[in-house]
Amino acid sequence: MRSKLQQVGLVFVGLVAGVMLSVNFSAIAQKNGAAPLPVEELRSFADVFNAIKQGYVEPVEDKQLITHAISGMLANLDPHSAYLDAEAFKDLQVSTQGEFGGLGIEVGMEDGLVKVVAPIEDTPAWRAGIRSGDLIIKLDDTPVKGMTLNDAVKKMRGKPKTSIKLTVLRKGEAKPLEFTIERDKIKVQSVKSKTVEPGYGYLRVTQFQEETAPDLVRHIDKLYKADADAKGSGLKGLVLDLRNDPGGLLHGAVGVAAAFLPPNSVVVTTDGRVEDAKRKYVAASEDYLRGGNREDYLKKLPEAVKSVPMVVLVNGGSASASEIVAGALQDHKRAIVMGTQTFGKGSVQTVMPLSSKTAIKLTTARYYTPSGRSIQAKGITPDIVVEESANGGSRERLREADLERHLANGKEEEKPAPARKDKSGKQDDGAKDDQHLAPFEPASKNDYQAMQALNLLKALQVVRK
Repeated sequence: MRSKLQQVGLVFVGLVAGVMLSVNFSAIAQKNGAAPLPVEELRSFADVFNAIKQGYVEPVEDKQLITHAISGMLANLDPHSAYLDAEAFKDLQVSTQGEFGGLGIEVGMEDGLVKVVAPIEDTPAWRAGIRSGDLIIKLDDTPVKGMTLNDAVKKMRGKPKTSIKLTVLRKGEAKPLEFTIERDKIKVQSVKSKTVEPGYGYLRVTQFQEETAPDLVRHIDKLYKADADAKGSGLKGLVLDLRNDPGGLLHGAVGVAAAFLPPNSVVVTTDGRVEDAKRKYVAASEDYLRGGNREDYLKKLPEAVKSVPMVVLVNGGSASASEIVAGALQDHKRAIVMGTQTFGKGSVQTVMPLSSKTAIKLTTARYYTPSGRSIQAKGITPDIVVEESANGGSRERLREADLERHLANGKEEEKPAPARKDKSGKQDDGAKDDQHLAPFEPASKNDYQAMQALNLLKALQVVRK
């Protein structure tokens, strides 16, 4: 029997080698110079494959085993690489258009449990009180332990107006919390705006989608028209709110940054092992339009927006594309960044289709700000640190550096975040402050950070006079 298994195993090694050379991995291998295949390791893989086929308590289809093997390979690289089956691939394509079904939470996997990265604003999960850092241990009555992330996401998705019960562990809570949430069609409005006070505008970007940058232009135009209608002399200051923005499409981030920067300013650079991963993205239409034939929407912007005083608000929920925008405006000294340290997701994920229905999402590069700072596992440090409340409290948030198998910074040695001190001088991890922070309407009078941004803009206006 052993001899027969070895023979079958060697045949399977050849099969795996052939498949690996025939799919999209070959494109990367050819650019880097083809590496020799690890025959001994592939033989071990084939032995395990055949042991399962021959001896597992129930029959398992070859396709299922291979799919699980691919999923495992990717899931153990870093928190953001993943295998996308037909449903997950479709969901990814749909979500970048700004509309999808479900609860409205960004999730990852940790210790076999689903960990909430951030609830998306104005979604069922956000309204129910789900928080960043929550560990989901049950979906209805089904334990999450043992599920893949894709399986858990599928279970959370469903028809609008149907409900699901989430059981979560939350730091600072003695017992698991239960939330019964009604699913809804999630349509994320990626840009919002308002006039906070005469002469002072507020822009909020909740997620970077296909239409985020064109929407931003429309909202900026609306703010300037409102000021003109009020017989103002033009905006005196602008707040760009990127708090709790989990990121999204890179070209959307380039477009948003380009709206405020001089033409051809560097927005972000990427660096990886393959040549395609080494890129410089600038404030030019070929980068934010992705070479498309659509009209350059930034040409419609009022000229004054390039010089209006700006404050960018960030916090621990600002990730990826939002960190790119904050870092670019900070490095070019175009805006003052205010708030708390950002999430620290500074890695590039490339979606590589394996077929018309499936794909892999692979981390292929790191992001760097125009001055060369790596965002990965560190984030953007605000120019002015302002906590979420006047007494110095901020919600405790999950960050990239807290995730298992996170990619290292690449430039700087990682250091644990310093603990804050409470008013008595004792060390404090922030969890206590979190309990006293009530939800607020962004840019309202009880939004402490936004009000501090407004105060700074008023002070800048006085200085400019």
